[in-house]
Amino acid sequence: MPYTAAEIARYLGGQVIGNDTIPLAGFAPAHTARPGDLTFAENQTFFALAEQSAASAILVAGDWPAPAKVLIRVPNARIAFAKVLPLFFPPPAFTPGIHPTALVAPGAEVDPSAHIGPYCIVGAGTKIGARSVLEALVHLGAAVQIGEDTRFYPRVTVYARSRIGSRVIVHAGAVVGSDGYGYVQDGEAHRKIPQIGDVVIEDDVEIGANVTIDRGALGSTIIGKGTKIDNLVQLGHNVVVGQHSLLVAQVGIAGSTRLGNHVTLAGQVGLAGHIKIGDRVVVAAQSGVMHDIPDGGHWMGSPARPDRQMKRQLIAWEQLPELIRRIAAIERRLETVEEARPAPQPAPAPHGPA
Repeated sequence: MPYTAAEIARYLGGQVIGNDTIPLAGFAPAHTARPGDLTFAENQTFFALAEQSAASAILVAGDWPAPAKVLIRVPNARIAFAKVLPLFFPPPAFTPGIHPTALVAPGAEVDPSAHIGPYCIVGAGTKIGARSVLEALVHLGAAVQIGEDTRFYPRVTVYARSRIGSRVIVHAGAVVGSDGYGYVQDGEAHRKIPQIGDVVIEDDVEIGANVTIDRGALGSTIIGKGTKIDNLVQLGHNVVVGQHSLLVAQVGIAGSTRLGNHVTLAGQVGLAGHIKIGDRVVVAAQSGVMHDIPDGGHWMGSPARPDRQMKRQLIAWEQLPELIRRIAAIERRLETVEEARPAPQPAPAPHGPA
């Protein structure tokens, strides 16, 4: 559906510079944009590309002139980009109802507006809220609770008694509520500790493909409101992740570790168990964290340390080859000096009495 530049500007709280009646039917990056498309630019480099593109209008935040293009000026181009995309690419609509191939256990409560797709399984006592969607082959165990407007992509598995809030997105292959990795040494064997807790996922969380979230051994594993979890992340039993945190691909968090709010863990970060990460902490990619991190800390490295300390060490490590070369040269000069030094003469014999 096309929109005029004026309609888009009103939706975004922006201002049109140029022809506000121009119709815009799509959104595309500058290098593939066609006439009738809207594109965006968040810096001067991208603006130059957008200006040379075939796009009819540019979404911008900067005060840049473009005589040949219509501009829609907004406070933040990237936020506006995220808000406007659903206008041109709306999410698919799912018909309410239960597919004939789905198996819904007696006693399960499915809101009439929910969509249960092909070959889904819904366990006894499970509750599914309004407008929630289960795509094909989703498995929900017994007594699972699902809020409103939550969407499960194909082949998601949710173990019994997990509680998932509203507006949650769970991508394909994710497993929520599997047993935590808990064993105790019993002679020569490893005896399994029954994992009898659950998982609580609060509202507005997004969980990437093939993420695994273990249930608590006792109590709950908790994912706070608004947290976004990338693909291939592993969360151990009784982990608590605060609100509005970001966990990037291949993060691994061992059991009973607690994260504060607005934490960012970059790709392949590993956290040891039973530690505490404060609010607004940032941990750089491939770091291994073994100790608590206070609020606001920026850490990196393995083992991780405060980033300023670690950067100094990295600079020192880069200087090591030159330092070794200089020490070797000094040693060679010392050896040469030592070889050139005359041998010590023996002391004269003492004279006896006259």
